[in-house]
Amino acid sequence: MDSSEPVAPLEPLDELLAVLDLRHLGEAHVRVEGVEGDEESDLGESVADVFVGDSQKQPHGRVFGGQVLAQAVMAAGRTVAGVGHDVGRPIHSLHGYFVRPGDDSHPIRFAVDQIRDGRSFSTRRVQAIQYGQPILSMIASFQEPAGGLEHQESMPAAPDPEVLTSEDVVDLDGVVPRGYLRARPVDLRHVEGPINVTPGRQRAARQSVWLRTTGRLPDDALLHAAVLAYASDYALLEPVIRRHGLAWSDPRLRPASLDHAMWFHRPARADEWILYTQTSPTAQGGRGLAFGRMFAADGRLIASAAQEGMLRMKES
Repeated sequence: MDSSEPVAPLEPLDELLAVLDLRHLGEAHVRVEGVEGDEESDLGESVADVFVGDSQKQPHGRVFGGQVLAQAVMAAGRTVAGVGHDVGRPIHSLHGYFVRPGDDSHPIRFAVDQIRDGRSFSTRRVQAIQYGQPILSMIASFQEPAGGLEHQESMPAAPDPEVLTSEDVVDLDGVVPRGYLRARPVDLRHVEGPINVTPGRQRAARQSVWLRTTGRLPDDALLHAAVLAYASDYALLEPVIRRHGLAWSDPRLRPASLDHAMWFHRPARADEWILYTQTSPTAQGGRGLAFGRMFAADGRLIASAAQEGMLRMKES
């Protein structure tokens, strides 16, 4: 084939799998000097595994937060023995801060510090770096499966996803709010209807969204957890703007994710329907807080998420 011929773009799901397939560059040695005269403040030398990955292209040129979050999950998980097809210590929680906007045209390097491997838990710190500066800082914890007390919230009632409309076929009248309404690897179906172009009919600080990937994923538990983290960043701040009668297309709105936390409760597949219920208890100071619960179609509570976002309104 003539190398000058243009390369056909990947399908959205294939593109996501490609950006999550990080390349291992090797190990970096970091020396942390202590305060003079204080021996305990000298942390000595640590070793970080370094991975690199590309980004999905976005109309606004900035990296989608869910993408870098998912890549950080993949990087951390690949340093934990047994995570993968034969899961030894699946991820159970992550806590991250979005520090700077990412450039989708530049590779992202992920430095993973193996903080601790205990008898049951493994802790990892991940820095996602571009141009020598962090764009995401995250700590993740992995745990060997164990028994114990168990309960969960009940799954709320919702219409079947098959009777709802996928956002990919919604007529947007030429408007592409937030830049993520390009062809996507995740099928989203809003129970209350999307608020991409017009506000919702009710000013309620809650909503539910059905989601799943647009195709089948490999049988890799770490990959499914990463894709759930990716999808959790879609629409999580919508209860805030829905409550205030806004839509993503509002030219006054200046949104940005500030942080993201997620807890993985039970095994699940990201390529099967998941009901993502979301609420916002408060908004103030140009920030809005939202919580989410992910339920498998059989009613199991599989994950919880929380995010605070900057939601400033530009004066007209």
